[in-house]
Amino acid sequence: MGYRIVPVDEIDPTPDRPSVQRAISDVAGLDNVAVNLYEPEPGEPIPLAYHYHDEQEELFYVLAGRLVVETPEGDLEATRGEVIVVEPENPQYARNPEDASETAKVLAIGAPSVDDVHAYEE
Repeated sequence: MGYRIVPVDEIDPTPDRPSVQRAISDVAGLDNVAVNLYEPEPGEPIPLAYHYHDEQEELFYVLAGRLVVETPEGDLEATRGEVIVVEPENPQYARNPEDASETAKVLAIGAPSVDDVHAYEE
């Protein structure tokens, strides 16, 4: 069948990440889109490094707390109910700000699901 229910809270966090990451797309068996739930504590980043993608577009939907995405052009900040979109070839570094009062909860969606990440150096 082409339907599944995925209990997200039962997905084990991905090891060796700077914040809690639950790889929803892996468990759901999705091949064309990367879907991850992140729960960074205040001051914690989501990605492993400041980076950009060749093809992948990314969307960060803030479910709780705040998210700051650092870019070469300045910081973007979103709060609960807001979305930050990052187009391909645009450097970014997402984090829960250090002065945040709570853990953030962010649903990140990237498509296509390709391994095209590159470290960005200013």
